[in-house]
Amino acid sequence: MRPENQSSVSHFLLRGLPIWPEQQGAFFALFLAMYLTTVLGNLLLILLIRLDARLHTPMYFFLSHLACSDICFSSVTVPKMLVNMQTQDQSIPYAGCVTQMYFFIVFTALDNFLLTSMAYDRFVAICHPLHYMTIMREGLCILLVTGSWLLSCASAMSHTLLFAQLPENQSSVSHFLLRGLPIRPEQQGAFFALFLAMYLTTVLGNLLIILLIRLDARLHTPMYFFLSHLACSDICFSSVTVPKMLMDMLTQDQSIPYAGCVTQMYFFIIFAALDNFLLTSMAYDRYVAICHPLHYMTIMREGLCILLVTGSWLLSCACALSHTLLLAQLAFCDDNIIAHFYCDLGALLKLSCSDTSLNELLIFTLGLAGITLPLICILISYGRVGATILKVPSTKGICKALSTCGSHLTVVSLYYGTIIWLYLFPSSNTSSDNNIIASVMYTVVTPMLNPFIYSLRNRDMKGALEKLINRATVLCHDVRSSL
Repeated sequence: MRPENQSSVSHFLLRGLPIWPEQQGAFFALFLAMYLTTVLGNLLLILLIRLDARLHTPMYFFLSHLACSDICFSSVTVPKMLVNMQTQDQSIPYAGCVTQMYFFIVFTALDNFLLTSMAYDRFVAICHPLHYMTIMREGLCILLVTGSWLLSCASAMSHTLLFAQLPENQSSVSHFLLRGLPIRPEQQGAFFALFLAMYLTTVLGNLLIILLIRLDARLHTPMYFFLSHLACSDICFSSVTVPKMLMDMLTQDQSIPYAGCVTQMYFFIIFAALDNFLLTSMAYDRYVAICHPLHYMTIMREGLCILLVTGSWLLSCACALSHTLLLAQLAFCDDNIIAHFYCDLGALLKLSCSDTSLNELLIFTLGLAGITLPLICILISYGRVGATILKVPSTKGICKALSTCGSHLTVVSLYYGTIIWLYLFPSSNTSSDNNIIASVMYTVVTPMLNPFIYSLRNRDMKGALEKLINRATVLCHDVRSSL
């Protein structure tokens, strides 16, 4: 059977450097020495910046990241070149070539963005020296590096996805058909109105949370910093699947092109994983708040909070990319009906006529790392919180703990409850509709409920909402008076 989604060219031949065969040994030694110098020199630079407190400044912070990027940039191409020169084997498999291209683009773009950040740092240092440390604070520096990484990964991913769609690599299955929700045709209108209302509630509710946190200075704390990112993630998470589902219900066109399906799956995995990591960061924040209240602001400083969010984004992107690159190597034959309302990775693997054992192993490994480990960390955090409360049992202490942790525990229970139901109790053919319902719970219902859970059970959020309403009322009254 023809591998429908793979190229007939399973590998490429790299021509290599334009040098004579008798010069191979000399050039091998030269480039090996240059590569080792690059790696060791940049590692030394990172070590010096790490160990010397005088170098803990924004300029050297960016320089350490540039040094790390340079090591990775060289490591993407030079070791393969050296191996080819030594073995005279110029071949590289298709998957290896795409992976090398992806990381080459990532670190090329990353160097550009980091150099731009360093130029801005020098501008502030020379043109605004008195305000240098105020402007180039730790949070901004981490944000610039984070943005550089995310933009670089997005650029590389765009090129990689488009490359995978070249005519030589496309499947005869050019599109898939989404089966959609298990509802009768006469129910489409009612369910369309219901899910449209839920989606709008999700978007507007989470945007309101972000707005309240942004406008009220009392909410500029680590807990609400994580909550604002969770709200943003929930908006994106729902937006990956629900608009397409609504469009399908309205037009009765269930088709989705191969590129669109892979893209939807990629972003679905990103935001699903991002929610896991953000909920874990919020659990750690609550643990520090209750178990180490006197050191809370010292431990949960701005830099650590941004680092936790950055790490969550990078791990989520890496997880999604791993699944996407492996999926791109599978063959899809005649069956193109996905028994779901979005491009679920598990449903796509069932349609493939290739060996999916490696994909399933990756799902198990990353699922264990991305779902089970964060859940264990959350349980340990709340175990420590419970132990701390029980040491000095009092009604006031218990009420404070419930007020501090109740909203987060409710969200965790909703989110992980549906995921455990969906993935730890795998579907049979007779229970696929139940799995679709479970998917609706954590892709549509949970993101919609989060704003209500955090606003109705949280005095600070209710106070900020009342303050916003009062400001809006006063503004409307002033406008009417002026008219």
